[in-house]
Amino acid sequence: MKKFVLLTVSVLIVVSFNSSAQEFQNGTSMINAGVGLGSSLGGFGYTSQTPALGVSYEYGMWDIGGPGVISLGGYLGYKSFKHSANSAYLGGMYTYSQKWTYLIIGARSAYHFNGLNVDKLDLYGGVMLSFNNLNYKYSSNNPYTEYTGGDYGSGLGLSLYVGSRYMFTNNIGAFLEAGYGISYLSIGAAFKL
Repeated sequence: MKKFVLLTVSVLIVVSFNSSAQEFQNGTSMINAGVGLGSSLGGFGYTSQTPALGVSYEYGMWDIGGPGVISLGGYLGYKSFKHSANSAYLGGMYTYSQKWTYLIIGARSAYHFNGLNVDKLDLYGGVMLSFNNLNYKYSSNNPYTEYTGGDYGSGLGLSLYVGSRYMFTNNIGAFLEAGYGISYLSIGAAFKL
C-alpha cells in the first residue's frame, strides 16, 4: 500500500509540471468526494456491505508567511455491513439479521504546502477531530430474542491525514488521501468551487 501511495504521488508531481491552474490559496474552496480502500471498520463474513464513502470540504483560511496556506473544513464518512443467516435454536429454525452502520462527522484543518511552485498540485497534511458513530441493529424471528441493537462504540476521535490533489482543469481534479477516516486510503474527484 505504501508503494502504491508513493508511486501515485510521484506521478502527480511529474505530471503537474505542465500546469496552468492555480495552487491552493487563501480563499480557495474545495470539495473532495471519494471511495475508501482498506478499513479497520468491520471484517470478513458479511453477506453484504457498502463501499466506504467520504466527502470533505476545505476553505483556505490563512497565509502563514511561509510557502503554504492553512485550511478549515469538514468531513462526512459512511460505511455499513450486514450479515444474515439461519440458525437452529431450541428445535426451531430461525433467521436473523445484523447490521453495523458507521458514520463519521468531523472538523478538520490542513496545511497546504505551496513551496514546490507547481500550479496544479496541492500537497497537504492535517488533523481531524470527529464524532464516530456506530449503530447496530439486530432482528430475528426467534421469539426468545429480545435485543434489537443501539448505538455502541461511539465517541470522539482524533486522527492525522496526508494527501495530494491534482487539478486537470481549473475546477475539476482528483485526490488521493491516506489517514484514518472511514478508510485508510481514499481516492476520488476534487471540485473547486
